[in-house]
Amino acid sequence: MERALECARRGLGRTTPNPIVGACIVSDEGVVVGQGAHERAGEPHAEVHALEEAGAAATGATLYCTLEPCSHHGRTGPCTDRIIAAGIRRVVAAMEDPFPQVNGRGIARLREQGIEVVVGVQRAAAVRLNQPFLTSVRDGRPFVILKAAASIDGRISARSGMRTQITSAAAFRRAQYDRAWVDAVGIGSETMLVDDPLLTVREVYRERPLSRVIFDRRLRTEPRARVFSTLADGPVLILTTQAMLREAGARAAALERAGATVIAPPQEGIAAALSELPAHDVQSILIEGGSALHAAVWDAKRADYVQLFVAPTALGEDGVPLDNRAFSTFALFDRRVEVLGPDIIIEGYVHRPH
Repeated sequence: MERALECARRGLGRTTPNPIVGACIVSDEGVVVGQGAHERAGEPHAEVHALEEAGAAATGATLYCTLEPCSHHGRTGPCTDRIIAAGIRRVVAAMEDPFPQVNGRGIARLREQGIEVVVGVQRAAAVRLNQPFLTSVRDGRPFVILKAAASIDGRISARSGMRTQITSAAAFRRAQYDRAWVDAVGIGSETMLVDDPLLTVREVYRERPLSRVIFDRRLRTEPRARVFSTLADGPVLILTTQAMLREAGARAAALERAGATVIAPPQEGIAAALSELPAHDVQSILIEGGSALHAAVWDAKRADYVQLFVAPTALGEDGVPLDNRAFSTFALFDRRVEVLGPDIIIEGYVHRPH
């Protein structure tokens, strides 16, 4: 199963809206005869790759997979049919698939055909690997990562309205790596106005387009913002309100001419805004700032993971403080601390993955 989980990681950042899945086929003698990963939506699933590699050796073997095999016709055929036809004797799945068209049906189909099925081996690891998919299916919203960079005295900029580089080149590379696997990066309108960022992935390879999400209730984003010069890197989604669309329809139209997709949820608030994103193939979003957006996500209880970069630099009393909402990093689950050059990153889950 650990080998199947390692195979599954090949799909990181590539499979949305599908889950990340790995598979491994082992003969009765303990020999690995096939393995595979689901690498892109619309392409064969992990089990199919593993079966094709195993060939005739799959007969009587055990299939290990990180997620329940599918039993429905989607963009590809049912994996259960291929497993049954190959003569697999036993299937070991890390976890059930909560997707409504699967949700236990794959396991039931295999058992109906006399195949032994074991569920739950390395479940915790599989759950952590697929948190974006699971959050999207169960909660109808993306998995939300809150990222902030602060000085040693808890400041996020030297003063209000001033763009301040706080962390080092090593921290920058780590942040770019995280942009490379999520579906979207998000910022608030204040960050857009102050930093005018490109919101692209640099120094790290990314295969799929990266969605850039701007939370902009007042439609303050300028049509000449630099992000619109990078549309080849991925779509720009601007989340606003129905009231603002009625009040400032001309501004919305100008942003759409610049290349934005303007979205106004039927209800106001950050929770409603986030719920719009899975329809745009966003199952995971890295929210990079600013503090008002972070606070709104936290207050709405929509934060799933936290990344706090801390630099050994003091910005002083004039600096803008990090609004941590009485939050302690010691409360994080699976808490990790990593050294990045002169900086450190403290990260972990806000609630236990499930």
